[in-house]
Amino acid sequence: MPVLRWIRRNLIVIAGLLTLAYMILPNVVVMVFSFNKPNGRFNYAWQHFSLDAWKDPCGVADMCGSLSLSLQIATWATIGATVLGTMISFALVRYRFRARGAINSLIFLPMAMPEVVMAASLLTLFLNMGAQLGFWTILIAHIMFCLSFVVTAVKARVMSMDPRLEEAARDLYAGPVQTFLRVTLPIAAPGIAAGALLAFALSFDDFIITNFNAGSTVTFPMFVWGSAQRGTPVQINVIGTAMFIIAVTVVVVGQLIANRRKNNAR
Repeated sequence: MPVLRWIRRNLIVIAGLLTLAYMILPNVVVMVFSFNKPNGRFNYAWQHFSLDAWKDPCGVADMCGSLSLSLQIATWATIGATVLGTMISFALVRYRFRARGAINSLIFLPMAMPEVVMAASLLTLFLNMGAQLGFWTILIAHIMFCLSFVVTAVKARVMSMDPRLEEAARDLYAGPVQTFLRVTLPIAAPGIAAGALLAFALSFDDFIITNFNAGSTVTFPMFVWGSAQRGTPVQINVIGTAMFIIAVTVVVVGQLIANRRKNNAR
């Protein structure tokens, strides 16, 4: 039958679209319920269309404060993890030293280890050091578990780089700094950007490790968890929708810029 033949020919595309729809469906639900006006405390059933939450996204006490804190922590964690992860990646790929193989294996431990185990270990470390739980302990913990993801992304890019390009730059009398800034860094930039975006998303979204090491500090994921016990305000859906739109916009703009560069290169 023609229909069955068409399905067989496009089976991979259909499976991909269904998977994409399955992944996006929760975001669509959050987006729809950001325009809801619930009758009670819980925003789980559609009642009335309203723009009240969008007009006053900070109408819930302490929500925007926790959001600002999460953005600050995610930004600094991204900077720290990206800088350290990039240097580690170049060291592991370009240099030979003792325990290189062991470090290569150990760098993946935070990715393989359950978050509860890492959170409890970090809490034990901070308590033994006498550290005050709060902003700085959260930041240190986030840099630690984001580091592995940055190293993985950047290392894959550095391994695919052609060292002859850097040798050609040195043959043309470019110094080490010029070679790095004009040749090495632009080539490694996509991997560094991917690692940075991944680190930001992981840091902003983390709850388990943050909850163990936050003390009395409340980040946005912790605020959402606490609000769910009493009644989820519509403003949480507004913030979630805004973050989703921003993330999609960044990805689309990045893809358009990459396609334009490819077209210009041709």
